Amino acid sequence: MTDGIADVTTKLQSGDQADDAAPEYDDTAIRFLEALWGEGFLSPGGRDEVRRVVKDLDFTGKRVLDIGCGSGGITLFLANDYSLANITGFDVEQPVVDLATRRAAEQGLSGKASFVRGDPGPLPFADQSFDIVFSKDALIHVADKEALFSDIFRVLKPGGRFAASDWLTSHDGEPSEAMRSYLAAEGLSFGMASAARYEAAMAAAGFRDVRTINRNAWYRDLARGELERLKGPLYAPVAEAVGAAYVDKNIKTWSAMQTVLDSGEHCPTHVFGIKPDEQPTESKRKRP
Repeated sequence: MTDGIADVTTKLQSGDQADDAAPEYDDTAIRFLEALWGEGFLSPGGRDEVRRVVKDLDFTGKRVLDIGCGSGGITLFLANDYSLANITGFDVEQPVVDLATRRAAEQGLSGKASFVRGDPGPLPFADQSFDIVFSKDALIHVADKEALFSDIFRVLKPGGRFAASDWLTSHDGEPSEAMRSYLAAEGLSFGMASAARYEAAMAAAGFRDVRTINRNAWYRDLARGELERLKGPLYAPVAEAVGAAYVDKNIKTWSAMQTVLDSGEHCPTHVFGIKPDEQPTESKRKRP
């Protein structure tokens, strides 16, 4: 199911992306987003928002997967600040994986944090490999939510936990003109879906205790401040780093995003679920 907003701009969900395709998060994009959100962070909220997502998780001795790890800031933060056994950062783009790997070595975390690049499609990990799967604003790039959550369920151990933040939309129908304008301004492979679709896809995959928390009000205000910083004190130093044209383009993008945040159509959301300890047998699945 990829109708509605998910059809507007999507490509990462299929495995046919050419190996030599230009990365969406190249060096310029990385420098720009890190200037806005902090070194290693390619999505908003920094460490505080990550802490909110994982506050109910026990990382002690756990094997963790970070899907869409970007340039490694969150993966390395979790490796350094939580008592996990090891964490694997996964991304489909080589530039961010290379940068994250260098940063792990620089921070003395190579023994605890590793980074893997893989093609779009099924995750390149064995069944029941991880105790916790985490993601921060990266699942938006996968349009087929049903296949995605089935695969996340597969790589989790029984009793494993899923905790994420992602960029959702308020509905699964045709996007508004304002949303279309925003998606066009982003120019990224966004496959947006509603909380209802996330919850249904997770339940169908087998997750229990599925829940979502709408974070629109939080990011609506934060994004307004980001836009003012881009127009004001950040403009000159960031323009020096990535060029004025790139900053101007993103000011237009943030302005378009603010419109759909204000309307509530764009709603960053926390998403949680648990893989049951006991998997139902075929006989238990059948109704008497």
